[in-house]
Amino acid sequence: MDVQQQDNEDLVKVAELVKEMKFAMLTTEEMDGTLRSRPMSTMQMDSEGHLWFFTAMSSPKVAEAEQHRQVNLSYARTDKQDYLSISGKVEVVHDKQKMQELWTPWIKPWFRDGLDDPDLVLLKVTITEAEYWDAPGSAMVRLYGLAKGILTGNTDALGDNRKLVM
Repeated sequence: MDVQQQDNEDLVKVAELVKEMKFAMLTTEEMDGTLRSRPMSTMQMDSEGHLWFFTAMSSPKVAEAEQHRQVNLSYARTDKQDYLSISGKVEVVHDKQKMQELWTPWIKPWFRDGLDDPDLVLLKVTITEAEYWDAPGSAMVRLYGLAKGILTGNTDALGDNRKLVM
């Protein structure tokens, strides 16, 4: 996965978390208003903060994304207690050059004809809001933070929570 240096200073931590977590649950809205989530592999977070994913044009998520452009991406790394929620606008992109830039053999099982597969498209998510919870790195530090929170009510040592609006 390719995470580029961010032009927007607020997105530096978001990019760091995306790079560590790689996989997101993409939530779209179905035609009847039902929310649907499915796992997606993040291919890139470009320097402008756009997130890129491969998918099939025939996938229901494409029709949902074209009908309701607002989506959510949820990332989690439970072993470190790090979480990231991204709200954004999605668009379907048919750009062979961008596909070639992002292509990896790991995509081939879903698209047998590779870059020539007529069903292959990209989803580009433009971040509108992001919120993250970033816990301290080691289990010992997290345990200390939890104990401190229980004893004093001060949860600062449990980690950082921040909401960003673009």
